[in-house]
Amino acid sequence: MENNLRDRYRKGERIDLDISDIAEKDRCFGRLPDGAGVLVRGTLAVGDRVSAKVTKVRSGYIEAVALEILAPSPDRVEPRCPVFGVCGGCKWMHVTYDAQLRYKRKKVLDALEHIGGFRGIEVQPVLPAPSPWHYRNKVELSCSSKRYLMPEELSLEKLEKPKDFALGFHAPGNFEKVLEIDTCYIATEAMNRALDVTREFALEKGLSPYAAREHSGFLRNLVLRQSREHDELMVNIVTSSHDGALMKEYGERLAAGMPGRKMTVVNNVTARKNTVAVGEREYTVVGNGSIEERLGDLHFRISANSFFQTNTSQAEALYEGIVAMAGLKPDDTVYDLYCGTGTITLYLARRCGRAVGLEIVESSIADAGENAARNGISNASFYRIDLKDFENLLGTLDEFGPPRVVVTDPPRAGMHPKALKTMVRLQPETIVYVSCNPANLARDGKEICQSDYRLEEVRPVDMFPHTSHVETLARFRRTF
Repeated sequence: MENNLRDRYRKGERIDLDISDIAEKDRCFGRLPDGAGVLVRGTLAVGDRVSAKVTKVRSGYIEAVALEILAPSPDRVEPRCPVFGVCGGCKWMHVTYDAQLRYKRKKVLDALEHIGGFRGIEVQPVLPAPSPWHYRNKVELSCSSKRYLMPEELSLEKLEKPKDFALGFHAPGNFEKVLEIDTCYIATEAMNRALDVTREFALEKGLSPYAAREHSGFLRNLVLRQSREHDELMVNIVTSSHDGALMKEYGERLAAGMPGRKMTVVNNVTARKNTVAVGEREYTVVGNGSIEERLGDLHFRISANSFFQTNTSQAEALYEGIVAMAGLKPDDTVYDLYCGTGTITLYLARRCGRAVGLEIVESSIADAGENAARNGISNASFYRIDLKDFENLLGTLDEFGPPRVVVTDPPRAGMHPKALKTMVRLQPETIVYVSCNPANLARDGKEICQSDYRLEEVRPVDMFPHTSHVETLARFRRTF
């Protein structure tokens, strides 16, 4: 096949084809009339007919880059965002929301079939977000002394915006340059207004933007969070040093620019040589330095550097899905692996006899205990444990007994092989696997099913509209 392809196609050659499927790494797939498969890079949709240039001829397939859309797909729409295609955030904004949901379901199904080897598995339709716009409760923006210029600006003699200041998102693959953002369509209106006020204040006061390579400059990041429950805004301005008088004036400017808005303002200060928006010191400028949010009947205090799901409505739907898959009984013992700050554990605790959260990060365990106390939940326990070692769990098993249900919500890389073996050795009746990466769900699911379990149910949830990311719930049932 390789020789045949290399006999028929050359690098740089122009080819026309129809896009029939999505693929990984921002690529799509199509076939040429002779059956040759082509991976095409570009902002494409299933159903597009495109002209592309061959970049590589590999064993069994061709790689190409799209040059021109000859006939657009019925799934195509005009993106709302003027920086779409340059900003790396919302890569699927050019297709309808219904199409996005179809693509995501197929992505999960393909991973289970091709990577996991599962056959005849019914993947439910993706649970849509109530609104695909303005859904994020947190956005993290960067400030830079090097503004990323849009293509249309490159030929201009005079620029409307300064080149040496930008407040927005990092350009994809570029740690120095930042793409100026006027409006983010997945952030809330209050967040966008706070962004405007901050930019105006910084330019007026001549605040120096951060230069990553030189490690200089005052203004580094702007992190915005908003509570759905109380409609409260948190503005976290990250700087290289603290200026109390300046921060006081900044807080007053925000209040004047957003009259009637309930908010808290904090200043994180860091001298680290990186672009991470976390400070070594924190100063409260306005309010009490935190906001409160609700998931179901649980209430959580969120500080500037706390982890919390970034789509509140869909997090609630996700947790309800976990409960439904777990099929909890009043006297059940449930183990929650990779429990983080305990949100899933506490959600389960209200519906079972005992919920045990296991996590290796010490600060997360402390936050989980505080969240339990805040909500008056006494049947949830949290332990700092390395899940790779089964012996670490023996004391927990002695105290609470073996779990009937295990919920696991591993990081994007999936479960460590030893942690996976640990979970299976617990021999729960039901395993509910929460995944943000269909490929790793398929790989881990294959291993689980080789240990006397079967995959019974798969339910994707759209946490991040306009992106390729999809959260998936999978239920495995023990067969003996």
